[in-house]
Amino acid sequence: MIIVMTGATSGIGAEALKHFVELPDTKVYAGVRGSGRIVPEGTAILPLDLSSLKSVSSFADNIKQRLGNTKIDILVLNAGIQATDNKQRSEEGFELTFATNHLAHYLLARLLLPNLAKGGKIVITTSDSHDPEIIFFGPKTLDLEELAYPDENSPKGMRFYATTKLCNLLTARSLSAISLKDDSGISVIAYNPGLTGDTSLMGKQSAFIKILLPVFIRPLFYVVSMFKPAFFMGTAKRSGEALAELALGKVTLPTDKIYASLVRGKLTFPNPSQLAQDNNTRDLLWKESAKMAGLPE
Repeated sequence: MIIVMTGATSGIGAEALKHFVELPDTKVYAGVRGSGRIVPEGTAILPLDLSSLKSVSSFADNIKQRLGNTKIDILVLNAGIQATDNKQRSEEGFELTFATNHLAHYLLARLLLPNLAKGGKIVITTSDSHDPEIIFFGPKTLDLEELAYPDENSPKGMRFYATTKLCNLLTARSLSAISLKDDSGISVIAYNPGLTGDTSLMGKQSAFIKILLPVFIRPLFYVVSMFKPAFFMGTAKRSGEALAELALGKVTLPTDKIYASLVRGKLTFPNPSQLAQDNNTRDLLWKESAKMAGLPE
């Protein structure tokens, strides 16, 4: 089995990777920025900088060259960042969180889609923060110009991050629609790992916070989650395990569902937000993302 993956060397992705490499006759190709990453046997590291569309294209070419006629069984688009402000830019001039979380993965999916095996699978990591009915700062509209080129009045931090996660979910829906139209048998899953306390998205934690996390912060969120389940603070180990379960088909989604949400440690299959279900918004994102990435619609 051939698995291609982003975000495989830390947090949720690293935990999922442990499950992938345990399988016989399985090779994982992980796109990684920088060097010196330690990965388990059975993993091949290839250079990939998601803040550069040029790098994404080079990574896709590298994968195709290495695999030849061999098809990809599972494509896991898991990497994500949350910039502290919206002033940072990608190599092509797009806002960094938008470029990394959405545009790079959109491009990678488009470039590798012809190389997926019939009956293959794409898993895209999203977030329940995309839904304003669950998380108060979730997006109620999608302004692509503002996402790509925000100004001082644009959303920042988690609000901005949440909108990029909406883009991930909409992209998953577009890919699923393409699969149905082409009869390729490729299944697409948008996966929400839930609030996870021990990942880089929580920011750099001081020694004091690391002490407080298990003895105060995690128990506090546990109590809050009794009333607001989305605020249950899970672990990277469980979130990564659930990602692997979905990718490997150990857990299957109900018919006509593509959204899997980890809630209090258990996989559920709710409907995404109303905006995420809007086909006009889905199609507009696909079209505009194609322009930004230099691809045909």
